[in-house]
Amino acid sequence: MNPANSKSLEAVTQVLTNYFEGLYRCDTQLLRQVFHPAAIYACATDKDLLTLGMAEYLPIVEKRVSPASRGDARTDRIVSIEFIGPVTALAKVQCSILPKHFTDVLSMIFVENRWQIIAKVFHYELQPGPGNA
Repeated sequence: MNPANSKSLEAVTQVLTNYFEGLYRCDTQLLRQVFHPAAIYACATDKDLLTLGMAEYLPIVEKRVSPASRGDARTDRIVSIEFIGPVTALAKVQCSILPKHFTDVLSMIFVENRWQIIAKVFHYELQPGPGNA
């Protein structure tokens, strides 16, 4: 990371904080603020590649029972943030939406005068339990 980027680091960290909050509360308005409208969502954990655009992904989140409403413990954590240049960053984060524990790699860009997630690529593992073994 370029040490001169302390404002960028602060701004990216705030986007990630809002990302975690949006997922925990299933708040699609907040998620619309952190994702660029053209962002992609991708996962291959289930062997087949799953890719969605925001128009497909956000309605799924909207229909979810939120972890907040269930009183689930938060496991959010920023593992790393790396700046690739002045307008590009890569964040590795972890969180849970039970029974799944996620590791996300978030590609971020600075456009329209703010940092936004342009791609979410993730892997998840199921929490051990009945029906999840």
